[in-house]
Amino acid sequence: MLYSASSAAPRLLTLATLLLVLGGCGKETPVSTTRFDAFDTQVDLSLVGVDPEQAREAANGLREELAILEQDWHPWRPGPMGRVNQLLITGEPFVAPPSIMPLVKLGQDFETRSGGLFNPAIGYLLDLWGFHGDTVRSRPPPPAQQVKRLVEAQPSMSQIEILGLELRGRNPSIKLDFDAIAKGYALDLAVARLRDLGIDSALIQAGSEIRVIGDRAGQPWRATIRRASGSGVLAIVPLRGDESLVTKADYDRNFVFKGDLHHAIIDPRTGAPARETRSVTVLHRDATTAAAGATALFIAGPTDWPAVAARMGLRYVLLVDQEGTLHMNPAMAERIELVETGVRIQLVPELADGGEGEAL
Repeated sequence: MLYSASSAAPRLLTLATLLLVLGGCGKETPVSTTRFDAFDTQVDLSLVGVDPEQAREAANGLREELAILEQDWHPWRPGPMGRVNQLLITGEPFVAPPSIMPLVKLGQDFETRSGGLFNPAIGYLLDLWGFHGDTVRSRPPPPAQQVKRLVEAQPSMSQIEILGLELRGRNPSIKLDFDAIAKGYALDLAVARLRDLGIDSALIQAGSEIRVIGDRAGQPWRATIRRASGSGVLAIVPLRGDESLVTKADYDRNFVFKGDLHHAIIDPRTGAPARETRSVTVLHRDATTAAAGATALFIAGPTDWPAVAARMGLRYVLLVDQEGTLHMNPAMAERIELVETGVRIQLVPELADGGEGEAL
């Protein structure tokens, strides 16, 4: 069903502006905010009802822990992930670093549930496209024959054996890159750490990935969804309790060559960037599932995403296609507050699996 949304007045609010607006809410309860860098992006942390000293200690602890995880999981800088990829090529078993094993298990589960659309074993394809580097530069697309060769090698998470504490690769074309879920998993671990410290109301955001617990001094947290262009605000989503909001978009990591945009969300079936989607936003209890789901649905595209979402146990989805049409299910339509006017919306029947899968 197509209709045009025109009830909300257009607003161009950055996240920083929204935080300032929200700062007036619940003045009786202190809200501590901290900003630092991790996972090549800016991280914003807000803690509610925490005294300043505890807030500083919590923020410093999270900054240190996220820095360690970023080093361990980085797909192209030297570190544990690089060593794992070198050892997978040998076909011999080896003891996996403790920080890597959970990602391998998650990757296998998400690959199965997504029908292979989420596949963190295609690191060589990302290499070939030039996305393994601190700076992504404009360049010609890789030769079609090289792309075809890597696709036909069919690297898959299912070709990694887990033998107790050991891993063994069964395909030398496997190269792990968990960038699609690294920030989300780090946010989930950060929230678990905050809970251990007795903090039950917080927001932590890394780029377009947000994880919240509790509320903001009696009011819901209000998260923004950016327009598909990457500039301005498309919608606002109130979050409360234990929720995450993750957006994957073609503006995140890309380059332009001769007028064509090439982004880092690679379809493992073709070896090329997925072409039918501009952005996908998933609301879920944990950020890891939301990140994996948003990636898989981006690749599935505007026609096939509902079936994939149902298999992955996703209940709240918004997809923006290349024409700017918003595709969403009724549950998501009830949750979001559209800011942009005049957009076309395609509502699909409610997702077959109304649940959200198991929490991590």
